[in-house]
Amino acid sequence: MSTDTTAANKGRLPRDERRAQLLSAALEVFTAAGYHAAAMDEIADRAKVSKPVLYQHFPSKLDLYLAVLDLHIDSLIFDIQKAVASTTDNSERVRATTDAYFDFINREGEAFRLLFESDMSVEPQVRERLNRMTYDCAAAFSAVISLDTGLTKESSMMLAVGLIGTVQTSARHWLERDGKIDRNAAGELVSNLIWRGISGFPKSAL
Repeated sequence: MSTDTTAANKGRLPRDERRAQLLSAALEVFTAAGYHAAAMDEIADRAKVSKPVLYQHFPSKLDLYLAVLDLHIDSLIFDIQKAVASTTDNSERVRATTDAYFDFINREGEAFRLLFESDMSVEPQVRERLNRMTYDCAAAFSAVISLDTGLTKESSMMLAVGLIGTVQTSARHWLERDGKIDRNAAGELVSNLIWRGISGFPKSAL
């Protein structure tokens, strides 16, 4: 093996690591510029790869954008499902779910902006993913509501979507206000608001 080939191999990342590098660079560019103004050249430069390498992993800008969405949507859904399953106390479930959103912001603020302030929400493939995100997050809570209250599946999902929507909107407001309210205080305000509403539905007799 030639010296040049050995050097090239040393500089070549495993496929998964390269993909993660490209997705990270894409998130930064899409968040800063928006989908339409973002350029594949800029994303390749940010990732320190050639444009052909970028296209080897993602055939189009839309494919790359959808991959970024999928990565962070799956991460948020996992966090919410884990929060709901973390306790059998419903007031604590509400607080854990609220905390999961605020923790996601602290950890992935750029991703949160991309998910909830996308300039591509009218694109069918993007809309389908954003709808799935809301549905899957709400479904984690609707099952508990239905079991505890005896409400129908549709009624339980309606309440769960309202719960998730309240957290999402409040968390977005907190992010836009750049932490003018303490993170823990903000989470407590939102979780108290939600709990005082959802606790008004009595548990069904077992």
